[in-house]
Amino acid sequence: MSATRVDITRYTYRVTWSVEDDEYVATCLEFPSMSWLDGTQEDALAGLRDAIAEVVEDLSASGELVPEPLSSRSYSGKFNLRVGEQLHRKLATEAAEEHLSLNQYVVRRLNDAS
Repeated sequence: MSATRVDITRYTYRVTWSVEDDEYVATCLEFPSMSWLDGTQEDALAGLRDAIAEVVEDLSASGELVPEPLSSRSYSGKFNLRVGEQLHRKLATEAAEEHLSLNQYVVRRLNDAS
């Protein structure tokens, strides 16, 4: 993906307070090794965005893969999950008690947890 096709504002940013550093720290899920410390939330985010813009430009110029923002990725709605036999039995029993398929039951439980 080229740098011109990546809008860095679409990446997944988070700004939190760092007790250890006594500053705000900005992070980006698509670039887990990068962070930016600053005295305000706004400055931490701005600093990280500037740094990511440079990295995206460098990656693109060298022909390397530029991470796609999570927000623009396609998801099938399916994923495989392996659980132990006892948990599988427990979930299947609870689903049957509620007259739901195992899939419907697990989706409901996941939605309730979020």
